[in-house]
Amino acid sequence: MPIDPVCKMTVDESTPFKAELGGRMYYFCAQECLQTFLNPEKELKSLKHRVSLVLSGVLVIALLRVIALFALAAGVSIVTWAPIPQLPWFTWGYWLFILTTPVQFIGGWSFYKGAYTALKARATNMDVLIAMGTTTAYLFSSVVLFFPGVLPVAEKDVYFEVSAVIIAFVLLGRFIEDYIRAHTSSAVRKLMDLRPDVARVIRDDQEVEIPAESVMVDEIVVVRPGEKIPTDGIVTEGSSSIDEKLVTGESIPVEKKPGDNVIGATLNRMGSLKYKATQVGADTTLMQIVKMVEEAQASTLNARIQRMADQISAIAVPAVVTVAILSFLGWFLLGDDFTAGILAFVAVMIISCPCAIGIATPLSLFFGVGKGAEAGILIRSGEYLEQAQRLTTVVFDKTGTLTKGEPSVTDIIGDNKDEALRLAAVAEKSSEHPLGEAIVRAAREKGMVIKDTETFEAISGHGIIVKAEGKEVLVGNRRLMHTNSIITDSLEQTIQGFEVQGKTAMIVAIDKKIAGIIAVADTLKDHSTEAVTELKKMGIETIMLTGDNERTANAIAKLVGIDKVIANVLPGGKVDVIKKLQTEGKIVAMVGDGINDSPALAQSNIGIAVGSGSDVAKETGGIILIKDDLRDVAAGIVLSRATIRKIKQNLFWALFYNTLGIPVAAFGLLNPIIAALAMAMSSLFVVTNSTLLNRFKLVKTIESQVP
Repeated sequence: MPIDPVCKMTVDESTPFKAELGGRMYYFCAQECLQTFLNPEKELKSLKHRVSLVLSGVLVIALLRVIALFALAAGVSIVTWAPIPQLPWFTWGYWLFILTTPVQFIGGWSFYKGAYTALKARATNMDVLIAMGTTTAYLFSSVVLFFPGVLPVAEKDVYFEVSAVIIAFVLLGRFIEDYIRAHTSSAVRKLMDLRPDVARVIRDDQEVEIPAESVMVDEIVVVRPGEKIPTDGIVTEGSSSIDEKLVTGESIPVEKKPGDNVIGATLNRMGSLKYKATQVGADTTLMQIVKMVEEAQASTLNARIQRMADQISAIAVPAVVTVAILSFLGWFLLGDDFTAGILAFVAVMIISCPCAIGIATPLSLFFGVGKGAEAGILIRSGEYLEQAQRLTTVVFDKTGTLTKGEPSVTDIIGDNKDEALRLAAVAEKSSEHPLGEAIVRAAREKGMVIKDTETFEAISGHGIIVKAEGKEVLVGNRRLMHTNSIITDSLEQTIQGFEVQGKTAMIVAIDKKIAGIIAVADTLKDHSTEAVTELKKMGIETIMLTGDNERTANAIAKLVGIDKVIANVLPGGKVDVIKKLQTEGKIVAMVGDGINDSPALAQSNIGIAVGSGSDVAKETGGIILIKDDLRDVAAGIVLSRATIRKIKQNLFWALFYNTLGIPVAAFGLLNPIIAALAMAMSSLFVVTNSTLLNRFKLVKTIESQVP
């Protein structure tokens, strides 16, 4: 059965709530989830408006209560100086009723809806407890206000503000949590955006432009330089260099010729191609990645820390109702005191309302995330925080994560190194190949003047031949040299040495004579080695998982100190590797930056995305390294552990207040107003404890202290 991409609930395909996007149908459990998926910013804005309404109402209520208390203490009738109609029945209590009613039923609508859904499913959750507690205070106060004498309680004993404050605290907590999580469905939508909108196909011997999702299997697709490939397929005509980094992790563009496979959403760098479409729509590699992201997110959604409040409420609701009823019956039947019974009932319902529980998690997240953001670390939700304290293994992608993701000149061999580099840069000046761009960049960094060429010829898969400064300059591989009768036997040992190190060796020849060798490789990012070292000090296993070839992967792993390497792995295979590690009992973090990493990031217990990577990787990651400093992997884990400790402390103290207060209220020792004050104190404690995260000293080392 399909899964709702927003709330991750299993839904039936017969549901009326559905939407088609990118050639695929998505199903939703309710209209709210559909709207959140299509326009998450609008839904968050709607929640923000509700929070503003509730907080405004609470502030006005609090101000009115203070005015009333001061007026009472001064012995002044409030109607003589406050703007209240001169009616004998229109007292300050009616203003409280007017202000509280929209808060109760507009601001608190989601709690009533959640409670109804839970009770309909014969279950209880925190919404049930909130709805019961606030409704008890509201209805009790309404009866006292509108029907004086029905209950043996003084008219001044109304508790409208109690329900308003409870709704305000919990609703604010939910807004903070939704704001931090920032729409899990947006990862799927950003994946969709990677597809080109249009495709050129051959129909009736004519080249026509059609929507990309309309391409059919076996159609011939035409792709020009600089365009994205619309679907998966097999090259039938032409040759080119395809940048597949975002999908496969290969740092250097791959040469394609007839018979080779191409992948949808990858970028055609050089040359024109024609290919036959083999997978279209939901069957393409990109859409399979989308499916894997959705499934992995759904499988990790309900972390224990996020389920804790509802699990507590499932036990607490029946217990609270039972205690409240027994306390009323005890006072009314045994003590023959109806007033004491009703006050005890109300006090129990108020003190049991889980206001502090509702804000315990989001407030800790708010301050923890804020502290992380100051240091360039973004932590997204409770599920990753809960897993961080038990983390055993960190899996690194190579390209763009441990390395810079673009080739750089690492070595120059030759009698005149500067001349070899200068002429190679002159030759590569008109080239769009990343290897050529690396050579030009290296020459410019040395202040060399790069002149124009007289002629330029690029030979796909071999290199380039140019005429410059009256000389013939060749830059390329062995095949280019052999084709032009240039002997390279004496260079073989040097070239093989570079290749063992994962470097690409380009031979430079001038007028048929070898001038030198320029080695180019994807170089390590700053602090990659330190990051791996710190994780090892923490007792965490490190693994490299990459789509690049084994030789290059092993060379990089040796440089950074990673002992285990898994290479030549495509996106689907990366998910399988993560799953296998998890079945072995390991708690796994995946660190990556590309589209090819997004399924593995979502499948892992903690996805860590580097800030320089794709938007999709950042959306599926649970921890985002904004500054692209891999030392923040360890720092982020330490901060996550500190935050989860705060959440657990908050939940403990919130429950402590409720557990201690309920029996006190049941024995008639707690006036409803005092119960409301105790509930507020519980929330204040949670807020204060959460703010202590601001004292957290986050440094680029594992020796941080938790406040």
